[in-house]
Amino acid sequence: MTPSDSSTSPMKIADLYGQGRPVFSFEFFPPKTDQAAEDLYEAVAELKERYHPDFISVTYGAGGSTRERGISVAERIQNDLELNVLAHLTCTDHSAAELDRVVDVLVGNGVNNILALRGDAPEGSPTFAPHPEGFSHATDLMAHLRTRDDIGATIGIGGACYPENHPESKDRADDMKWTLAKQEAGAEFLISQLFFDNDDYFASIERGREAGLSIPIVPGIMPITSVSQVERFTKLCGAKIPDELMNRLDKRRDQPGRVMAIGIEWAIDQCVDLLERGAPGIHFYTLNKSEATRTILAGIHAGLRTAEF
Repeated sequence: MTPSDSSTSPMKIADLYGQGRPVFSFEFFPPKTDQAAEDLYEAVAELKERYHPDFISVTYGAGGSTRERGISVAERIQNDLELNVLAHLTCTDHSAAELDRVVDVLVGNGVNNILALRGDAPEGSPTFAPHPEGFSHATDLMAHLRTRDDIGATIGIGGACYPENHPESKDRADDMKWTLAKQEAGAEFLISQLFFDNDDYFASIERGREAGLSIPIVPGIMPITSVSQVERFTKLCGAKIPDELMNRLDKRRDQPGRVMAIGIEWAIDQCVDLLERGAPGIHFYTLNKSEATRTILAGIHAGLRTAEF
């Protein structure tokens, strides 16, 4: 992986995708304890030393202490490790004013890139219900940030997309309508939900380009480390597990080491194929398990034939 130029002032994540090489990024969720926060920081420091990631993504902890640790870790990664950080922000249970305060803290501490998301349904609710003074959709949050007089022109904004359709979409046309709305609301790039069949990703790219989607669409890859976990995740996001992969996992369901080996092998093959077919980069959903991700990176390096790494 080519060292990034992220060791200077914060830059827009979208600008990384215009440099003519694959962009590699890693997503972590916020730590729940102070020790976990320190462990996460050290894991990211090691990733920087060995693999020079272009940016680190930190998901949003809706709870008070977890949220504060997440913000603190994001700031440390941005300022102490001098890595670009993409901070997630969700609408769940937040008023517009509360979201503005979070953004002000992030931007005030050098974190200038936001992944604007609607978020999941509040705990105990079967469907998403917006805060009375908040936002109903990610597009509302994006438009709000983009039209702020103080940061609207300089903040980097990304969004999410779904190669196999958002689970709440009526059909592909409905899903594409909402995806295009994110571009119109000010998103400069999109990171895809996890998927395991690259043809689904490239088919969604083709549909998007035909519909007028021009911003980078980055594939999101999640290494499988547990069968029950991936079954739960795919059920939540509407992704499918190819029969070939599921059959292999089923045979080793009670052998965690073999399951991880199968998941890593599949992810390596996915990533090599994605890059050789022109994907703008890879976004890794690490699940805070950087060892599996490091193994995948080594495998990508060995397997690439035409794409720069």
